[in-house]
Amino acid sequence: MRSSAHDAVPRVGVLLINLGTPSAPTPKAVRAYLREFLSDPRVVEIPRAIWLPLLYGVILNTRPRQSAHKYQTIWTPEGSPLLVNTARQTAALRESLGKALGQPIEVAFGMRYGNPSIGEAVDALLAVHCDRLLVIPLYPQYAASTTATAVDRLAHVLRGVRNVPALRVTKHFHDHPAYIEAVAASIRAHWATHGRPNMLVMSFHGLPRITHERGDPYFSECQVTAGLIARSLALNDTDWRITFQSRFGRARWLEPYTASVLTELGRAGTQKVDVVCPGFVADCLETLEEIGVEGKTLFMGAGGGELRLIPCVNDSAEWIHALTQLAQENLSPWLNEANASTHLRA
Repeated sequence: MRSSAHDAVPRVGVLLINLGTPSAPTPKAVRAYLREFLSDPRVVEIPRAIWLPLLYGVILNTRPRQSAHKYQTIWTPEGSPLLVNTARQTAALRESLGKALGQPIEVAFGMRYGNPSIGEAVDALLAVHCDRLLVIPLYPQYAASTTATAVDRLAHVLRGVRNVPALRVTKHFHDHPAYIEAVAASIRAHWATHGRPNMLVMSFHGLPRITHERGDPYFSECQVTAGLIARSLALNDTDWRITFQSRFGRARWLEPYTASVLTELGRAGTQKVDVVCPGFVADCLETLEEIGVEGKTLFMGAGGGELRLIPCVNDSAEWIHALTQLAQENLSPWLNEANASTHLRA
């Protein structure tokens, strides 16, 4: 049962939300994760009467074992890379934001699917009397299947809270200068060590094309992000490509497909291709395995030379600076109100 002390000093909290991860690289854990993820009508917009029999009758009986093997190839002694990176981002933001504001700020993270859940994160923030919550879904580009479903879940959690906190939710940060610079800095650092490639591929997570037709700004925002990164790096149009990965099923998805472009570049005999994934702020299965393993195999098998995966921003100093700036910008109205109130009382 959630409770609230009426005489407690109210505080501001920051809630980071990421997608989620299985609790272990095992078929059982992956099945539980996929069941929750793929049951979300925001993620799969097929009528339930058609989708659920397919999900429970076929997909959950075949895919968990295949996916578990993939997770095993990227799992670390600390656990899932996505979980580890998100926890590090949370700790770093807590420290950085506290220093920037000159006062302690509560920061917690929750996963839309799996653990720690959004509910657990909200409980932790309410337990220390946060009456204002800044919510930052860690998706640079907005999509209904990512940002919107995170907000859906948060609303569901708050149904069980009597004294609901004030909320601010960041919708996206696809064109935020500090985020663009964080991604560009990670690319520059990679090139300083390994040299420049013949082609830079910016691969974003794919979505069914129909989501764009129904009004998601995701495709357009990916284009903006890629263009701004290219400009920051002073790239010519022939130096880079934008692609979309993780296609599933037979429907037409956002194009061009990453797999198709990597095959094309391989067949052309391209010697060095670098791939960066600006739709992710933390390395995960889709970056480390899908690009770093499958993509590399596809490219080299088609006749290409070397494919190198550029790490996500993770807990880099540039990304923590960007995240701190994003938080400050959204917290400033609340903090200004608090300062004004303190001044009037004095």
